Amino acid sequence: MALILHAANTNTNALKILIVAEYSGVKVELDLNFEMNVTNKTPEFLKLNPIGKVPVLETPDGPIFESNAIARYLTRIKPDNTLFGSSLIDYCHIEQWLEFTSVEIYGNIVIWFKPRDGRAVYLPQVEEAAISGLKTALRALNTYLASNMYLVGHFVTLADIAMACYLYKGFTKLLTKSFTSMFPHVERYFWTLVNKPNFKKILGEVKQTETVPPVTSTKNPSNQPKESSKSEPKDEVKKEEPTKPKTEIGEEEEAPKPKPKNPLDLLPPSKMILDEWKRLYSNTKTNFREVTIKGFWDMYDPEGYSLWFCDYKYNDENTVSFVTLNKVSGFLQRMDLARKYAFGKMLMFGSEPPFKVKGLWLFRGPEIPQFVLDECYDMELYDWKKVDITDEDQKERVNQMIEDHEPFEGKPLFDAKCFK
Repeated sequence: MALILHAANTNTNALKILIVAEYSGVKVELDLNFEMNVTNKTPEFLKLNPIGKVPVLETPDGPIFESNAIARYLTRIKPDNTLFGSSLIDYCHIEQWLEFTSVEIYGNIVIWFKPRDGRAVYLPQVEEAAISGLKTALRALNTYLASNMYLVGHFVTLADIAMACYLYKGFTKLLTKSFTSMFPHVERYFWTLVNKPNFKKILGEVKQTETVPPVTSTKNPSNQPKESSKSEPKDEVKKEEPTKPKTEIGEEEEAPKPKPKNPLDLLPPSKMILDEWKRLYSNTKTNFREVTIKGFWDMYDPEGYSLWFCDYKYNDENTVSFVTLNKVSGFLQRMDLARKYAFGKMLMFGSEPPFKVKGLWLFRGPEIPQFVLDECYDMELYDWKKVDITDEDQKERVNQMIEDHEPFEGKPLFDAKCFK
């Protein structure tokens, strides 16, 4: 018998279970005919879960409800599964974070979101308490993640899957960039996880919400006073309110504003065509220094572009190679907003930990674009130094970084990544 998951395909807890199944190598089939508030009220479903809640997993040994119980079941099917850690203390820490995630993170997100989704009465004091509680939890999480890649150990565990899925609800429905920017390590953690293949297979491309949804109703319909069957004559005639001339724009209505142009698009034209440089870099397979490096300096326009070295501030923390790679990969993913205006090389080197991370970036304009500094929190994790192209030593360092020269600074490369 196949494992069948009964839930809507947008249910947050169902998404968590499906990601656990991917990591566990267990096939779980989603009930594609499931319809919330219809299927879960049928006698057949109530035999699976007598209170009609979802998700429910049908197994050969009987049904399981409650999403964390289902997740635990899936992780235990295969004995070598690392989602529950490799020791008793790992197991306990994973359970600890599962409780924290469910209560402190998801609980407050749900309280905040339901009235704005029309599923609960809006009470300002309740919303304020939920937002305050969520901020407290995120501050604690942010502090922890400042020195930890994952919640437990050096690999994704069940705790990370639950945390990412509950944050996914927040990031896509409520938590705008201005809110999450207060918690940069949480942002790094979230975007790193949701871009991993097993997450991406279930969640697809994740986009952060740009606005908090408005409250649909501030009153509980059941508490509304009933209209009197008697109406006084004076209520029958209503004065017409004067309408504003159509040509006027009142204080409550603003004329639509055109989308502002990126300041970099307003710079004087440059002789350097960034796409041409990227094509040259990508298409050159032999004689790299003679063709690509020479071509770069022939194209480079110091008035229209600037070159920058970056040095990761916390290289002493880079004790695990794949964690270091994940940090750099996450940085490059979040730099996507600058793809039209930038080219970058990131080198990771050293034969043993701690590994070093250094980079070279080409940006449109004389300085690092302000929108990049504002939107990509990774920028503050690096020391930045503008390249002096009149200094031959710095110029040669640029050449070496573009061509992934090895050894670099006397040490072997263990990886190099390009942003183009």
